[in-house]
Amino acid sequence: MANFNFDDPLFSQFAFYSGVVLMKTVVMSVWTARHRFGSNTFANPEDCKVVGDKTLKPRFDNQDVERVRRCHLNDLENVVPFVLIGMFYILSRPHPAYALLHFRIFAGARLFHTVAYLTPLPQPSRALAFGVGFLVNVSMAASVIMAGKF
Repeated sequence: MANFNFDDPLFSQFAFYSGVVLMKTVVMSVWTARHRFGSNTFANPEDCKVVGDKTLKPRFDNQDVERVRRCHLNDLENVVPFVLIGMFYILSRPHPAYALLHFRIFAGARLFHTVAYLTPLPQPSRALAFGVGFLVNVSMAASVIMAGKF
């Protein structure tokens, strides 16, 4: 049985790759704020007042801010399910090599997705990165469902 502690190599590997993609997701918040302050593009009236310019109004039209924000939202839509599904996946007792492959592929796909989104690289690079991560989540979820069937 899997143990949710760092003595279990499978959990330790999962925790590492989850930590990587969660940290990347957290950093996207700071990156969004940097773009907002750098361009004086704020979404709320009270935020406009922070910089001391009374003429600022909320804006949603800065393409750089919106691109970073959409990338961050995409992380939230994919990283959170990865972490939740991954916990159940570990309990399904997958083959350690397959599990590690799932974790590495997902983390790599999400990191590449961010580069593809923020650079921006031409499509279908971003779509492929998204699709690979999505398929990893589906694969792990299918294993969970099969292990938990009644």
